[in-house]
Amino acid sequence: MSAGASLGKLPYVVTLAGAGTLAIEMIAPRLLAPAFGTSQPIWAAVIGMTLLYLAIGYHLGGRWADGPRGTDPDMVGRIIVWAGVATALIAPVAPPLISGARLALQALEVGSFVGALIIALILFAAPIILLAAVSPFVSTLAVSVTAPERVGRVLGRLSMYATMGSLAGTFIAALWLIPLIGTSISLLTIAGLLIVLGVWAGTQPRRALWLLLVAVLMGWRLINGPAALAAGCQQCTVQKTIESANNTIQVATRPHPIHGMQTLLLLNEGMAVHSVANADGMRSGNAVDMLTDGGPWDYFAIAPYVLPRQQVQSIRKMAMIGSAAGTGTAQFLAIHGPDAEVDAVEIDPAIVAVARQSFGMNDSQTPNGNPNYRVHVADGRTWLAAQSGTYDIIGVDAYHQPYIPFHLTTVEFFQMAKQRLNANGALVLNAGLGANGDIRLAQALATTMRRVFTSVFVLETSSYGNWMLIGTIAPIGEGAANFAENYQSMEDPAMRIVMEKTQGFPFLQGDDGSMVLYDDHAPVEQLVDEMIFGTITQ
Repeated sequence: MSAGASLGKLPYVVTLAGAGTLAIEMIAPRLLAPAFGTSQPIWAAVIGMTLLYLAIGYHLGGRWADGPRGTDPDMVGRIIVWAGVATALIAPVAPPLISGARLALQALEVGSFVGALIIALILFAAPIILLAAVSPFVSTLAVSVTAPERVGRVLGRLSMYATMGSLAGTFIAALWLIPLIGTSISLLTIAGLLIVLGVWAGTQPRRALWLLLVAVLMGWRLINGPAALAAGCQQCTVQKTIESANNTIQVATRPHPIHGMQTLLLLNEGMAVHSVANADGMRSGNAVDMLTDGGPWDYFAIAPYVLPRQQVQSIRKMAMIGSAAGTGTAQFLAIHGPDAEVDAVEIDPAIVAVARQSFGMNDSQTPNGNPNYRVHVADGRTWLAAQSGTYDIIGVDAYHQPYIPFHLTTVEFFQMAKQRLNANGALVLNAGLGANGDIRLAQALATTMRRVFTSVFVLETSSYGNWMLIGTIAPIGEGAANFAENYQSMEDPAMRIVMEKTQGFPFLQGDDGSMVLYDDHAPVEQLVDEMIFGTITQ
């Protein structure tokens, strides 16, 4: 193969190498999410380490290009094949490592957790460094056959090709590969394509034998399915694991002594239960059979009863932001009847699909579904901003450490929600406490709500260790007394079961220097990180 013929491939080589680099970078946080979450610090770590690897690769590539093989086109092909092999090896190595990190976090072993994060990030070093090294080689090859007066133009064009390839790799990985085939198959697909590219760019066809490694790993993955993380709940058995563009989704089951078999929704690191469906409840449609023994979902429907003289028949309309598989909304409809209205908002369409398949969600888009039960696939705040109607209850169940959407925690968000409440309506927010009952995040949320709502009241869940924060436009007054009075007149058996186990208190702080969260400054991720690492280093 002549040098001239090989150099004619350089624009394609730099374009596809750039695409591979950014595709791998986009897959990295999705691969890490099951153990480390998707918070801004994790993205910062991925981006920062990627930039470091690129810098190392550019430096090494420049040194290699100045060596005796700097104008050998085959060297470019060899480097790209190495990058493909290194990418393929991530697929089998990463899952057990990440599962170990998740277990370390559960066991509060900070050294193991941080060590696993560092090792997981190092997994991506080799392919990104090698792909970065391609650029100096390509530049050297281009300069060697380019007239001096055209060097700047040629190098600028090659940089443009590499950048456009990176742009394509970013969107192809995020919008097509990961949602369609998942992270591990995406990595192996990219690995195979890089090996093919390297063979095409070089002069040694026998390097195509590395595709056998990719084929073996691909077969192993297809036969064994995605690596299932151990369910983060007692006596749970994972039934299916699904990768979406937003989450690693697990559907698990466990026996319950009263409600029969329960189906549970676990996301990402699997350390929290996001939805529960009781087999008895799915069969009977009775609200009593749907209760979760004091889980946070039981408290959305009872929250307005901290206001005086509330009645079941006066509460008819609910919006739920972060509805997951629909535990809270199903209870609301079972209590208030099919004529009540629910707007459920969930950002991940794959979770909605799982809710319909495995949790019996009977919304307006299912056959013979309830036309008053509307599910919206959207960001909660974006959806709320577009609404014009008002609600008796607005539930927010979109928070879970270590990843919390900051734009759903701020004064501006609560002001928007307040505008969508009826005069006697209530915003109900599920604020999970940290390990060992750390209330700093819940206090920050409650303090922020106090800047917007007339009253803020706290209900303590009898299970799962949560605070349910209730913000109202109307004054609550003696919330505990109101709650007790409403309980005495309550006829609905499910509501009575939950209310009789409930304790609460007014949140009176808010002007004592506690953190108030605004769109411009809402360091919730920093606060959560401090809570997590403060606990595991004690």
